[in-house]
Amino acid sequence: MSQINPAIVAKLNEILEHELAGVVRYTHYSFMVFGYSRIPIVGWLRSSANETLMHAHQAGEMITHLGAHPSLGIGRMLETSRHDIKDIMEESLAFEREGVEQYYSLLELVTNEHQSSTMVMLEEYARTLIQEEEQHVGDIDKMLRKPGTLESVIE
Repeated sequence: MSQINPAIVAKLNEILEHELAGVVRYTHYSFMVFGYSRIPIVGWLRSSANETLMHAHQAGEMITHLGAHPSLGIGRMLETSRHDIKDIMEESLAFEREGVEQYYSLLELVTNEHQSSTMVMLEEYARTLIQEEEQHVGDIDKMLRKPGTLESVIE
């Protein structure tokens, strides 16, 4: 395998740390939901934590596939102490949008490299995760809308 651009490995490690922070974030949020809609919302949050962990696994596997060392760090986590469902969803939306940006950044790095089987694999990985993260953004956008409203809350 040819030498991989260190910026690609650094971006993958940033993605790994971001996704690991998401596992903690979604798990924490699931503890803080109260009210009549608690059960389905907790289920969605815990499902999101599991999916985010899977994304972290994929990033870590990608890093070791490239012959590099995965980070042991966890991305930025900010306790806002805002635990209203709307606040949780808005923070989740910001988290998911940041993830989309990171995967687009990876895609840009990869597509600027000479095409090889490794770069094609990384490009497909980035595109797949962009699609999944964009879907998450869309789901949260819909949850933040008032019932009967079709207009997106994303500015």
